[in-house]
Amino acid sequence: MAAKPKLHYPNGRGRMESVRWVLAAAGVEFDEEFLETKEQLQKLQDGNHLLFQQVPMVEIDGMKLVQTRSILHYIADKHHLFGKDLKERTLIDMYVEGTLDLLELIIMHPFLKPDDQQKEVVNMAQKAIIRYFPVFEKVLRDHGQRFLVGNQLSLADVILLQTILALEEKIPNILSAFPHLQEFTVKISNIPTIKKFLEPGSKKKPPPDDIYVRTVYNIFMP
Repeated sequence: MAAKPKLHYPNGRGRMESVRWVLAAAGVEFDEEFLETKEQLQKLQDGNHLLFQQVPMVEIDGMKLVQTRSILHYIADKHHLFGKDLKERTLIDMYVEGTLDLLELIIMHPFLKPDDQQKEVVNMAQKAIIRYFPVFEKVLRDHGQRFLVGNQLSLADVILLQTILALEEKIPNILSAFPHLQEFTVKISNIPTIKKFLEPGSKKKPPPDDIYVRTVYNIFMP
């Protein structure tokens, strides 16, 4: 029996949360080794476990993968979440890249100064409503398929749902003008593997708190 993937990252969302999402969507169980100290990170670096000296890092299939997008692509391709041909893979990649740009704003939000956090929520809402969500609303409205690309779940669906739910934690009515995205959110949330991941007790991480922020600073700041 193949070993479970092992995820190396602090005990919080950050850039590893998308990896957790796609593994969960694929129905893959995984283990986690949480970084809590600068010494743990240094040990990984000194042992040549981190190609570019940074995490996320995932041990999978005898490899130590780094770079979030590369990790996501490998898992998605392995578990048939990356389209049926080059055209579909390119569409999925475009949608994922755009969504990750928006998700990055959410990831960095807890590390802003308190005075800047509320301003950034307004900025995130504006970018989501003006730049990103209209694109996906139009795709879902126009192409007549059940998912963003093709007729099966893909990485694009998973990352978009992750981003929508994270935004809804801060702006509950963020989808009020997007009925197709509302329907999409309900539908994808009820796919059995994803529904299980959204239930209490899963390895889905809660919103970042002060403890997570302090831990990250303690590990990564000089």
